[in-house]
Amino acid sequence: MTASIHIRTATVADAQALARLSDQLGYPADAHTIARRLHEIQSHRAGAVLVAEIDGASVVGWAEVSAQFHLVHDGRVELAGLVVDEHARGAGIGTALLHAVEAWARDRGYAELVVRSNVVRERAHRFYLREGYAEKKRQAVFVKSKV
Repeated sequence: MTASIHIRTATVADAQALARLSDQLGYPADAHTIARRLHEIQSHRAGAVLVAEIDGASVVGWAEVSAQFHLVHDGRVELAGLVVDEHARGAGIGTALLHAVEAWARDRGYAELVVRSNVVRERAHRFYLREGYAEKKRQAVFVKSKV
């Protein structure tokens, strides 16, 4: 019997699971911080966080999507993060989350979805290529804290 993957919008009650998965992605944060960030995303309507459950059990993955508006291109959507629990990878959860993000973008009239992925995440790069994405460019990222 094949497991049933259910995608839904994240809630504050998911904060502990989101934090655990964020740590697996390489961005550790406690549940309180994740809950605050989730609230900010939702209250500013800055995008969405979708979660994946298998057979109604605990959260095994999440994807964050945000709308981007710039002068140099039309409005588009960016996949800000996608992670599947390390014990559940290879079961189609990442694909289900990505397709849900694509549907979110289509439903809102966006024609382009951008994914940024660290150059060291070769497995993720293969995943996106398999899903029909093309590498457009590589770039350096600069950050100035406490501006």
